[in-house]
Amino acid sequence: MPTDFDLLQAAVRATTEGRQGEVRACEAFLNALYHAFRHANGPGLPLNNVSLDWADDPGNRLRPVPIGGWRAAWFRLGLCEVYVRVRRDAGAGCFVGEYGPRASFSQEGVGEEQLLALVRQILRELVAEQEGRPGERGTVN
Repeated sequence: MPTDFDLLQAAVRATTEGRQGEVRACEAFLNALYHAFRHANGPGLPLNNVSLDWADDPGNRLRPVPIGGWRAAWFRLGLCEVYVRVRRDAGAGCFVGEYGPRASFSQEGVGEEQLLALVRQILRELVAEQEGRPGERGTVN
C-alpha cells in the first residue's frame, strides 16, 4: 500500500511535463512583454532602458510550483520598476496577469499588436500611479 509520501512523489512526477510546458509558455509570454515594452514607442524607436529580471513569486508556497501557478519578473522601465506575474488560465485559454500595486490583465492574443496594446495600457496606468491618480487603473483585457 502506497504511503502519502509515495503518492506525493507520484503526483509530482505525473505532472512534470505539463508543469514544464506551462513554465515555458509563461516565461515566453514575459519575454514577449519585455520586447513589447522595448518597442512601445513605435517602429524604429526602441526604448533602450528597459530590462527584465526573473523573480520568484512570493505567492508560490510550493516547489515545484503546481500547474496553474504564477511566474514573475521585474521590469525596469527607466526609473520605474514594475513587478509582473502571469499564469495560464487553461479554462479560458489565455494568460492572466497582475502588475503594480493592484492592476490585472487577461490576454488571449499574444501577437505583436496585442502585446503592444497591453504594454501601452500598463505604461498609462503606471503614469497615473506615479502622478497620484490611482483611480484610472483596473483590469486590462
